[in-house]
Amino acid sequence: MKLKQVSISIENSPARLYEVTKALGDAGINLRALNLVETGGGFGLLRLLVSDVSTTRRILMKKHIPAQVNEVVAAEIEDKPGSLAKMLEVLLTAKIHTLYMYAFTGFSSNRAVMIFRFTDNDKAIEVLKKEGFSVLDAKTFGMLEAEH
Repeated sequence: MKLKQVSISIENSPARLYEVTKALGDAGINLRALNLVETGGGFGLLRLLVSDVSTTRRILMKKHIPAQVNEVVAAEIEDKPGSLAKMLEVLLTAKIHTLYMYAFTGFSSNRAVMIFRFTDNDKAIEVLKKEGFSVLDAKTFGMLEAEH
């Protein structure tokens, strides 16, 4: 149920973002979700869920763009006010700390997908499932499941 996410420290420049997305697109890599945040000093952090993590890593290495892979958890909530707070309350009660999160809508019109990195992803998955939240797998995102 954990997803592999590629994180790239990227120069805060339109040309660099274009270079990364163009190279991945040319290789047939589909961007399933992404988040770009400014980190200061002219750099940002680009987090990507991609259709093929291994190929993405090879492309980035060839371009001398450092990247790391970490695990995240994706869960669906209703796309209505208060839904995120309900989920966060469950996690707070279980003493699970959220390191970061981002969101998107797209699988269905009345659902939103929250992508989290927790201090304990396994415990978070267990708690979320127990409380009836839908935790999404790599297949749902059209992602290859294993790095090879």
